[in-house]
Amino acid sequence: MGRFDNLSARERIMVALDCGPDEARALAGKLEGHATWLKVGITLIYDGGLPLVSELRERGFKVFVDSKFHDIPHQVRGAVKSAAHSGADLVTVHGSGSEAMLRACHEGAGQAQDEYGHKPYVIAITVLTSMDADELAKVGVTRPIPEQAAALAKLALDSGLDGIVCSPREAREMRELLGPDALIVTPGVRPAGAALGDQSRVATPAAAIEAGASHIVVGRPITQADDPVAAFESIVAELERA
Repeated sequence: MGRFDNLSARERIMVALDCGPDEARALAGKLEGHATWLKVGITLIYDGGLPLVSELRERGFKVFVDSKFHDIPHQVRGAVKSAAHSGADLVTVHGSGSEAMLRACHEGAGQAQDEYGHKPYVIAITVLTSMDADELAKVGVTRPIPEQAAALAKLALDSGLDGIVCSPREAREMRELLGPDALIVTPGVRPAGAALGDQSRVATPAAAIEAGASHIVVGRPITQADDPVAAFESIVAELERA
């Protein structure tokens, strides 16, 4: 049994706040008592700052800071530590940033535990869900997406990270590759009938979890719904039925 097998349905859903600070606060107010995780993306980080992360955590949420760190080892080590100091429970880094960079991120999380008593999960982005084979080829990656994602995922776990971000289409293979304890987060999740937006490799919430994801990221189908709470609870019900 893996360490995330006993999570409830609502603990598996990460609501992406892809909006400004005021709207993020309003959505958080609506989702209090319903959602466990909120995801803060880079636009909101630059707009609202890390104090917003602290504010959301003080309101009882776990906060996924989708930082996408990609820099020299010294910089990312400090960045992970700073994010943890602000209350981040999970941060992301680009898996393509080198083994030395990934190990530095792991070290930064450990330093945060030692100094602040709070250690965030650190997970690696493999291949962005907005990218298809043609887009990858334009940046020089010619091997198939599953092969590229698997190579970066293995490097991340070997470097001490907790897991990965991947498309739900790759989740089953990733679970088999990484084992039962890896944290596998899948964006590109859309309830049946929802618009695809800018995602190209998508799955329904239940399909993503069944394939091996420990957590799913859902944004616009919840945050742009007429009733965000009802939309969230509908996904909870879908996962509970699965």
